Amino acid sequence: MKISIGNDHAGTGYKEMIKEKLESLGYTVTNYGTNSEDSVDYPDFVHPVAEDVENKKADLGIIICGSGNGANMTANKHQGVRSALCWNVEIAKLAREHNDANILSIPARFVSEELATEMMEAFVNTKFEGGRHQRRVDKIPAKKYCS
Repeated sequence: MKISIGNDHAGTGYKEMIKEKLESLGYTVTNYGTNSEDSVDYPDFVHPVAEDVENKKADLGIIICGSGNGANMTANKHQGVRSALCWNVEIAKLAREHNDANILSIPARFVSEELATEMMEAFVNTKFEGGRHQRRVDKIPAKKYCS
């Protein structure tokens, strides 16, 4: 499985830890994040992750910023991207099972490194249930409802 990861300055430590864990599990990881704690603009590091997911160059994405909100909003501007801002393992799991989320947004300033790792593991190891959830996911793109 290929996973793209991106982060701003608030998520550098988390990104390194998650990247190492993913690679130890045999995943191929593309790192678009900053490798510094110097202030940067999160969209510069989130758009490449979302583009990889959108263009099927990555199976999943992980994005990390201070609150997770800005990164999540940026990723969700891309068609075919369903980024989920998660703050516990259950939400990360449900985002995959019910929403077929393909990008996990982690709020580095609000979850521990241990919890971030647990959310990542739940996210990458959970499959979409389909069924009644597919009908709902199919209704997400705005273009179906815009005239």
